[in-house]
Formats: sequence, structure tokens, C-alpha cells
Amino acid sequence: MDFQTAFDIAISLAAFMGGYILNRITASLDKLDDDVRSMPIKYVAKDDYRRDIDHLTDICQQIFDKLDGKVDK
Repeated sequence: MDFQTAFDIAISLAAFMGGYILNRITASLDKLDDDVRSMPIKYVAKDDYRRDIDHLTDICQQIFDKLDGKVDK
């Protein structure tokens, strides 16, 4: 095996590994992009969460007010 054949094999292996790594990086980026795009579906936004907590706090306050009214009687 002469030097040119060994060099061609080394370049071919390096190109194959580079292509494989580039393919894996692209696949990972695509998966990450899909995960980011699905975040609004899976997770609740801060504003929605705050609004829901405020609503629950109001309901609890009404319950406590009624209980305080019952204790006084």
C-alpha cells in the first residue's frame, strides 16, 4: 500500500466521521427545535399561572371570610 492510498483512506475516514458528526448535530438541533416549539403546549406561561393563582387566592379568601362569619355566630 503506497502513501497515496493510505492518504486517500485516511481522508475518506475523516470525511465519513465528519459527515456522521454533522448529521448527529443536525438531528440534535432538529429535536431541540421541536422541543422548543412544543413548550407552549406542555408548559404554562407565567402570566396564566399568576392569573390562576390570583383566582385561587380570591376563592380561598372568600372561604376564610365565610368561615370567620360562621365562627362569630
